[in-house]
Amino acid sequence: MRLIGGMNAFAFEISARDGAARVGVLRTPRGDVATPAFMPVGTAGTVKALTVEQIAAAGAHIILGNTYHLMLRPGGERLQKLGGLHHFMRWDGPILTDSGGYQVMSLSQLRKLDPDGVTFRSHIDGSEHRLTPERSVALQADMIGADIVMQLDECPALPAPRETVQKAMELSLTWAERSKRAFGTRERQNLFAIVQGGIDPELRRQSAQALVSDGFDGYAVGGLAVGEGHEAMLGALDVVTPLLPTDRPRYLMGVGKPIDIVEAVARGIDMFDCVLPTRSGRHGQAWTDEGPLNITNARFAEDISPLDESLECPASAAYSKAYLHHLFKSGEILGQVLLSWHNLAYYHALMARLRAAISAGELDAFRARFCR
Repeated sequence: MRLIGGMNAFAFEISARDGAARVGVLRTPRGDVATPAFMPVGTAGTVKALTVEQIAAAGAHIILGNTYHLMLRPGGERLQKLGGLHHFMRWDGPILTDSGGYQVMSLSQLRKLDPDGVTFRSHIDGSEHRLTPERSVALQADMIGADIVMQLDECPALPAPRETVQKAMELSLTWAERSKRAFGTRERQNLFAIVQGGIDPELRRQSAQALVSDGFDGYAVGGLAVGEGHEAMLGALDVVTPLLPTDRPRYLMGVGKPIDIVEAVARGIDMFDCVLPTRSGRHGQAWTDEGPLNITNARFAEDISPLDESLECPASAAYSKAYLHHLFKSGEILGQVLLSWHNLAYYHALMARLRAAISAGELDAFRARFCR
């Protein structure tokens, strides 16, 4: 057993390898997470349209919360008074929180960035909110009560000039050091660093090497899936993952499509998050091995087959495509619930299949079949 983060309650154990890919277990005080793992995104204390019982039934062991949105509503201090996010939303498994760094990019029209931190103007009511590395850690660890805390970072949208990417990478390194000092030593929580540098190999290398030298409980690859394209994303992973410690979890942030996940797992990534399965579900798109299906398409109006009867999820196996087509055409909210549930079940089944393929030494064959 390899303990991460010093003598604390977390351990990351690798049980099988196939090339760079790994099967493991991240043990946390709130339960084990089988890796490679997908984390459903619970932006505002809810994975949209689903109950925690449905999320667990779909196969999730860990979920993600969004620091920026929880900072605005209900507010960090109020959430702390209410017992933290686990108690508030009735999820008793592990929670990882992002740091607010993604909103530094996505809400660039509503924020002012400086070397000390970032000031946001709320998209809800225009109020100002200050986020520094220290404040981000306090929100995540002490108020939200996250099990895995992310450093505050900056990730520019791509493409961007090299000097812009370099400046963001260097600022993220400074903020990583400040986040680590603010986090201190905690027995029941971990702190992950975030490798930045866009798609520039040298900048990625500099970022990874500096963060590994500082020593963190886990390492995320950030600043991808922001406009660079599939092949460029894989090229960045080819540079970064060999530089990261083999005994720490590796997390690819904000990714993504099933094919992206399969290829990233083959390059040694252990953890993923993305809004895609639930967002797609709310817009009538169901993920399958044949690709995404638009359930509102007329060809499904009389199709009595289920989405995927191999899945244990009722939304996948017990309802016909014709019924789901009818729900979306009728504007019934149940359609959004069922497709979101199915998509999560599909993603988690994909992770289980990847773990099985790696354990059997058959990942290359699985990748070939899946890509076809």
